[in-house]
Amino acid sequence: MINSGVRLSLLDRSRTRAGEPEPAALRGTVARAANAERLGYHRFWVAEHHSVPGIAGAAPTVLLAAVAGATTTIRIGSAGVMLPHHQPLVVAEQFATLSAFAPGRVDLGLGRSPGFTAPVRRALRQTDTDFAADLAELRGYLTGTAEITLHPRPDGPIPLYALATGSGLRIAAELGLPVIVGGPLLGVGGDPAPGLAALNDYRRAFRPSAQQPEPWVAISLDVLIADTAAEAADLLLPEAWAMAQSRTTGSFPPLEPVHTARTAPRTARQQEHLDRTGAAAITGTAAQVEQRLTELLDRTGAAELVAASSTYDRSALAASDSALAALFTRP
Repeated sequence: MINSGVRLSLLDRSRTRAGEPEPAALRGTVARAANAERLGYHRFWVAEHHSVPGIAGAAPTVLLAAVAGATTTIRIGSAGVMLPHHQPLVVAEQFATLSAFAPGRVDLGLGRSPGFTAPVRRALRQTDTDFAADLAELRGYLTGTAEITLHPRPDGPIPLYALATGSGLRIAAELGLPVIVGGPLLGVGGDPAPGLAALNDYRRAFRPSAQQPEPWVAISLDVLIADTAAEAADLLLPEAWAMAQSRTTGSFPPLEPVHTARTAPRTARQQEHLDRTGAAAITGTAAQVEQRLTELLDRTGAAELVAASSTYDRSALAASDSALAALFTRP
């Protein structure tokens, strides 16, 4: 049984869908957040991507403002804002403004992923930056310890989270920040030893901060539930096929229906990427997912699960969200 102390949250990247206008993806994100609140999710995360055909979520602060207006109790946050694309002061101002409309509910997750392509990186005026220094500067604005005063001044704390890989975990430990980890670091479908070693290093090196007195880890991955294991695996296909295309053609397309993804011609390399995405996800019936999540949460010592799930069929996704929430709210 899943530890009752583990929090449950959703990450929605505003995935676009074939045959659908792109703004519909943003409206779908807001509707999903409102439903997550009804289902008892602890937090709802959005992300930042630029000029990616399959993702409409380019402006997390603006999107979070819409989410804030459609919800009243669920925590909302970015997972994350890519700090190399922004000045720390501007990010602090944006989230301080957002917190005025959702006081006590705003979280700021920060990453350092580069732009999707070289032209995007040029358009973002991206240059080499010191991620650790930028994080420290941003925290200074939000906590009132910087050389200039942030306006509007937040009327409460805005917690910071680091989206972390190997080196990111080291930075988070030095700054005393909680972390959100995913992908290969979790060892789902593969060797968990390297990821566990990295998490242990983070915990050993952690320096307590005013926000976070002890190490804290959230894990993020695709989690999809359906009535049968085959149906759940099918739900992952649209996302897995888009990932396979992005790795082999350089284009990350909108989600396509399951039938289209299943019957599309593919190369051996694309099939390899499909298999890899499937292995890195947790899909199945509610009982199967509960067992695998229990094992993963126990192994990583995670305090929060961030389900980063997406599929073409919105109603099937809503049903999966509901089934996942039930695993965390059962008496």
